[in-house]
Amino acid sequence: MSLLFRRLSVSTLAAAALLVAVQSPALSQKKEPPASPAAAAAPAPAGASNVVSAAQANVEGFRSARFGMSEAEVKNAIMKDFGVKADAIREQPNPGERTKVLVVKVPDLLPGGGAAEASYVIGYQSKKLIQVSIAWSKAIDDKMTPEQLFSNSSVLRAHFVGESFKPDTVATNMPINGGILMFRGSDAKDRTVMLVLQGTLAQGQGDQRVLTPTGLLLFYIADAKAPDVYRLPPGSF
Repeated sequence: MSLLFRRLSVSTLAAAALLVAVQSPALSQKKEPPASPAAAAAPAPAGASNVVSAAQANVEGFRSARFGMSEAEVKNAIMKDFGVKADAIREQPNPGERTKVLVVKVPDLLPGGGAAEASYVIGYQSKKLIQVSIAWSKAIDDKMTPEQLFSNSSVLRAHFVGESFKPDTVATNMPINGGILMFRGSDAKDRTVMLVLQGTLAQGQGDQRVLTPTGLLLFYIADAKAPDVYRLPPGSF
């Protein structure tokens, strides 16, 4: 029987909630999802992130956009990284979290991976960059297929697994509400990378569950436990 799950939000709070939900080491299992022939043909990512392959992972943001940058600095970083003009960057307010999101569409952000949409979240109080999220889906690229989404997720997961994140924060291939948590890991400063393959899950043979991908989300989060978003004061209601 096929089960359709709700789409995960790209908001900071949704990312933080998912992080907390899978924090327990008991959930950090490495159960492989069903194989896809598209994954074998996927190219290696070129400069996929600012995660440095060294003694320890170091999550500073995405490309030249660094956590703590002002809105103007983030816009300059986007234009530099993707060769776009200022009018290619859309501004979207998030009324619930009282943050601002800068959005840009990028062709082939992951080489051979199709068009993606990168969103840069400017914090509520700090007015600085607190999160970057990247999304791939058919709504963004009408040529996107489930096989391509799975291929992209496999390439990125392999990239992040090869980095030295804190071992007790690493989780891979975990079924979650809405799809599969392909990777989650934090660096020494608790800055977090999270990769979520969204889709519909159906029961396969035995205890195997088969995923039909509908979207892929990649998060770079400065502080998942205490994000800089609006919250009602304690005791106000």
